[in-house]
Amino acid sequence: MSRTVALDPTDRRILRVVQEDATISMQALADRVGLTANPCWRRLKRLEAEGVIQRRITVVDAASVGLGMTAFVGIRISRHDVEWLDAFAAAVRNIAEIVECHRVSGELDYLLKVIIEDVAHYDRVYQRLISLVPGLIDVSTSFSMERLKQTFGIDVSTIP
Repeated sequence: MSRTVALDPTDRRILRVVQEDATISMQALADRVGLTANPCWRRLKRLEAEGVIQRRITVVDAASVGLGMTAFVGIRISRHDVEWLDAFAAAVRNIAEIVECHRVSGELDYLLKVIIEDVAHYDRVYQRLISLVPGLIDVSTSFSMERLKQTFGIDVSTIP
């Protein structure tokens, strides 16, 4: 388990702003959070060094580049050993369409989020996955019909 970093109200304001716009200039960020540029820069660098800010990214709209379908894939497995897990993790890392993979509790063992063009594209991903990883006893897929919410930031007001 990772270490929890204590955040004060200024840290939270910085996080709120940079999650909305990672390209904001240091001066604009400092102005928005009520600091001068140097103390704001030091706080931002501390948040990065402590792992609170993992990276700054650009979010691409998948549909606008021809990847308008999202599939959620539930996987149950027959093996629970390190060798199998290593093979599965390698396969997941090497299939670009798999954008998230979670080991979960309950009836499933893993849940994948897959971004694809269409059902035929999904089938190609599925065929690659099952060829790379033996021991899958159930692969169940649900296709998203409509995305009701998608966020990438954390609402800082929910941080304990």
